[in-house]
Amino acid sequence: MATETHYFTSESVTEGHPDKICDQVSDAILDAILAKEADLEAKGYVSPSGRHADVDAVRCACETFVTTGTVLVAGEIRTQAYVDVQRIARDVIREIGYDDPAYGFDADTCGVINMIHEQSPDIAMGVDESYGAQRGEAAELEDRIGAGDQGMMFGYATDETDALMPMPVYLAQRLSERLAEVRKDGTVPYLRPDGKTQVTVRYEDDRPVAVTAVVVSTQHDPSVESMDVIKSDMIEHVISPVLDGEGIDWSDAEIYVNPTGRFVVGGPMGDTGLTGRKIIVDTYGGMGRHGGGAFSGKDATKVDRSAAYAARWVAKNVVAAGLAKRCEVELAYAIGVAYPISVLVDTHDTGVVPDAVIEQAVKEVFDLRPGAIIRDLKLRRPIFRKTAAYGHFGREDADFTWEATDKVDELKAAVAALTE
Repeated sequence: MATETHYFTSESVTEGHPDKICDQVSDAILDAILAKEADLEAKGYVSPSGRHADVDAVRCACETFVTTGTVLVAGEIRTQAYVDVQRIARDVIREIGYDDPAYGFDADTCGVINMIHEQSPDIAMGVDESYGAQRGEAAELEDRIGAGDQGMMFGYATDETDALMPMPVYLAQRLSERLAEVRKDGTVPYLRPDGKTQVTVRYEDDRPVAVTAVVVSTQHDPSVESMDVIKSDMIEHVISPVLDGEGIDWSDAEIYVNPTGRFVVGGPMGDTGLTGRKIIVDTYGGMGRHGGGAFSGKDATKVDRSAAYAARWVAKNVVAAGLAKRCEVELAYAIGVAYPISVLVDTHDTGVVPDAVIEQAVKEVFDLRPGAIIRDLKLRRPIFRKTAAYGHFGREDADFTWEATDKVDELKAAVAALTE
């Protein structure tokens, strides 16, 4: 039988990309609010209006926009805490590496405009007291929290990498991480913060066998005029360490470094940035579907974020349990309703039992109400800024609770019981 061959490409961007600056500022503000609110709650703070500090009552939808010399922060937030939005934004921008006016955008000279206001009471009503709670049907605390919006969210996992992520996006993310690392530690001192990577992988019979193309675009000082020098440094210090470390063949790969020939003007001076504009980079690199909702700046009552994390948690456990080689999970919600209105499991014909059986097992093992997701994945902690660059999934970090494969045994047992 002839081998079936196809190619798949995914991209990533560095933390200095304009859109990623925005994601990180938005999530840094969310983290600061969660941390301060939790501290006030621990101290028993009560506002002059009589409202008690309560981290579970925090609502945040924070958007950031950047362009030459300007940062605009807007959105809807409910909290008893005060956080210094201007200081947070400047600190994030400085930590990323925009600390020199010569870059055309830097932390100390940019203007920061704060246009944050309070969450709509019409939205808050259905989230604070779910559809069922308003009708006296909420038997548990988790029944009382309604989904923060309608929509569908997807999770995906595949056994083609140890992280159970698609190979193209996993490699692209690691290349972007490495690109930032060699800039920050001085290995390649002429680099500037903005950058992008892209990886094409050849698949044979649905298994990744080789990298066939790598693209690295990196901002650099104007003093470096030789593209040959930049390409050589990128191969030696970025591409080779990552691809060799992953053990995939790239011997015949085409390597493109700064294909336009020059990348001096970058960051917000070169392109405007906006929160939530890198949703494919944030997830699975285009392999698998996406519901369209962004993550950064949103507290966990927004199912765009929390349910997408839960869907990854489910899909990863299905694959880790050996129930399928690939798994895609769709969850759907109605605003103000606690329970998902649909749950779908699709193993792309790689399941060891019918998808309907795995789907039923998932429903028995995982509690997919927003309140339960927040509880089980501990999503009231200030851990979100580090999710905002280099992917929300496939990361080895204990705070990424949705990456845990802690439901494997329960899933196996549920499937066994259903197929007796």
